[in-house]
Amino acid sequence: MLHATQHADLPGGELDSALRGGPFHVALRAAIAARGLPLQRVQHHLSRHGVKVGVTSLSYWQQGARRPQRPESLRAVRALEEILQLPDESLIRLLAEPDRHPGSGRRSARSYRSLVEASAVLGRLRAELGRPADGGLHTLGHHECVRIGARRELAAREAHHIVRAHRDGVDGFLVVHQGDPGCAPRDMRVRALENCRTGRVRFDQETGVLVAELLFGTRLRAGDTFLFRYAVEDGTAETAREYLRGFDAPGGQYALQVRFDAAALPVRCHRFTQHSPAAPRGGRHELPVTAPHHCVHVVEPRIRPGIVGIAWDWQR
Repeated sequence: MLHATQHADLPGGELDSALRGGPFHVALRAAIAARGLPLQRVQHHLSRHGVKVGVTSLSYWQQGARRPQRPESLRAVRALEEILQLPDESLIRLLAEPDRHPGSGRRSARSYRSLVEASAVLGRLRAELGRPADGGLHTLGHHECVRIGARRELAAREAHHIVRAHRDGVDGFLVVHQGDPGCAPRDMRVRALENCRTGRVRFDQETGVLVAELLFGTRLRAGDTFLFRYAVEDGTAETAREYLRGFDAPGGQYALQVRFDAAALPVRCHRFTQHSPAAPRGGRHELPVTAPHHCVHVVEPRIRPGIVGIAWDWQR
């Protein structure tokens, strides 16, 4: 017999709309109302799932006064999806989208859905090029510089990689770039700068994902180290508000610098981290824009699986 998850009825489409667009506290409040459960009953159901959350915390969550962030709180959110008969990840993904700061002019960050769709497209493009997800290289160092242009657009980025092969026969690297919404990947250009040349290029217009082969001109043996450098010229989208880098495996040092055109300086910048695209953002730390270079940076001494990024707000 097939078993399907039942979902709560949607009063007037309010819950459906809240789950699609958020924010988290509105969706949670609508879901609790749809089930007709007082917070004390919600707390009781959570305790039966082995999760302890106070009624006060639940009240704060649905009012937007606080957001679940700790691991135990995230366990509670996943349990709430089951208790309230909601689709998997429907609440947790909303936590991946930071609250809008009043007066910041900031739109929401990349949505969980867009990141998942880009991941699926990346898998397809890798397959077209015959490049597996494990490229056979371990990162010893990855230094990246992003340039934001006078139109507030992501104009270009340059990357310098120091890698070690963990198997014989590795002959290249797959560049992955996702432009901002509205970008034109067919107009982007990948330039090989040092110890490599550009091979085949593939892209997906809908998600803005571009992949390109970098060919080393030699085959590495297991244990060999290699240095290479490349750039991606973009400049095809409108206003950029963040840059992030995801890592699937642990590695060495990662440094990210964002440099702004003197004619387009943000009002504030901050770094952030995420354990996964579905997880809430944490590790927030304000970054002052240095003069006269107009740049900010973060350095991670050791790469861990997850996401590291820098976001910024523009004057409206």
